[in-house]
Amino acid sequence: MADRLVVIGGDAAGMSAASQARRRRTADELEIVAFERGHFTSYSACGIPYWVGGQVDEIDDLISRDPATFRDEYRIDVRTRHEVTAIDLDRREVVARNLDDGGREVREHFDQLVYAAGAVPATPEWARTDAAGVFGVQTLDDGAALLDWLEQDPSPRRAVVIGGGYIGVEMAEALIRRGLTVSLVERSPEPMSTVDPDMGALVRKALCGLGLDVRSGVNVSGLQSRDGRVVAVHTDAGTLPADVVVLGLGVRPNTALAAEAGLPLGPTGAIRVDLRMRVPGQDGIWAAGDCVESVHRVSGQPVYVPLGTHANKQGRVAGINIGGGYATFAGVVGTAVTRVCDLEVGRTGLRERDATAAGFEFVAVRVESTNRAGYFPGAESMTVKLIAERRTGRLLGAQIVGRSEAAKRIDVLAVALWNRMTVEEMANLDLGYAPPYSPVWDPVLVAARKAAAALR
Repeated sequence: MADRLVVIGGDAAGMSAASQARRRRTADELEIVAFERGHFTSYSACGIPYWVGGQVDEIDDLISRDPATFRDEYRIDVRTRHEVTAIDLDRREVVARNLDDGGREVREHFDQLVYAAGAVPATPEWARTDAAGVFGVQTLDDGAALLDWLEQDPSPRRAVVIGGGYIGVEMAEALIRRGLTVSLVERSPEPMSTVDPDMGALVRKALCGLGLDVRSGVNVSGLQSRDGRVVAVHTDAGTLPADVVVLGLGVRPNTALAAEAGLPLGPTGAIRVDLRMRVPGQDGIWAAGDCVESVHRVSGQPVYVPLGTHANKQGRVAGINIGGGYATFAGVVGTAVTRVCDLEVGRTGLRERDATAAGFEFVAVRVESTNRAGYFPGAESMTVKLIAERRTGRLLGAQIVGRSEAAKRIDVLAVALWNRMTVEEMANLDLGYAPPYSPVWDPVLVAARKAAAALR
């Protein structure tokens, strides 16, 4: 008799786990059932701002594999529009309800379970409203609902984006592209708090240059509606009129069901897992994606870093192990990039406040350079910041803001960070050089050299 694998969550981590398990075990050996609350599977949530902004044409462009492909080619029983409501570990059973069939209850036995429920939007009390015109942007269903609202007649003219992180700044730019007047409200001193404030100030300057009204250091106190529609956002610095409000307040791990079932949560509030993505103390229970915590390879501490790159890798690791192979997830350094207007923003490792919290003594240096030889046409400015441990010289973190090729260089720094290199070693890296691609001293080398000098 075949074992049964039940997967909760049909996006990156869940379907990566299901696919990898299927590659190693046939349908006669392993039945796989996957529950997904929405309409779609294996899609790029990171692409939603570009779809809203018109840079991606069709919703199908954001879908890697649809439910029919999983059913027909992978023999995975994908059940969309099914919301899991309970996990019974004693009976080895998952309880779900069919959202398209009047909430009819479904129960499925499992031998193995993958909890990949992802994350849910952080929603403060003031944001909990039934008013039309207020949107989160986490799923394709969210993106479709926002587009429908923007395309109504008459179309909205004034938008307020609340939250200046990755999604917030990307959505603000998308709405600018659609011709709306946009205000961005961020409670921190600068947008993009994933980088240090001195680098965030460069991002704010670029956003303002796009015509965006950036309100940093401002707290939202409430939303105002009229006739069931949002009309304004109240802040401690005044009221902003709004025909549409986009919430970009970050996310938290979706662990309510896991906690109710007795699965262990770590200090970050996400699910604890071992190197193989197993839930400790629970036979046959695995977790992956935006609902789990990881180990930071620099600080050695548990962290919650919800990114699609990690989710896909973690799901793959879980699926390989379920399928009888052996794989581990080595941890994270928190590398991320985004594009804001014509500005690229990259970061990896620890910020200054992270390094302080972890107990490091460090130096931080910043250099201004260009992405190619200064005399070469199209040379653009670039700011590189490095943080290095004072005693050892080991790189602790890096940030880059530049108009071109910052993403390429943050990956160089991520590799150095992953391999625990010192800034002295980095200053001697043999990087490629040609005037169209780099100055003779690449910005990475200049920053490493300056950090090494600061340590001496």
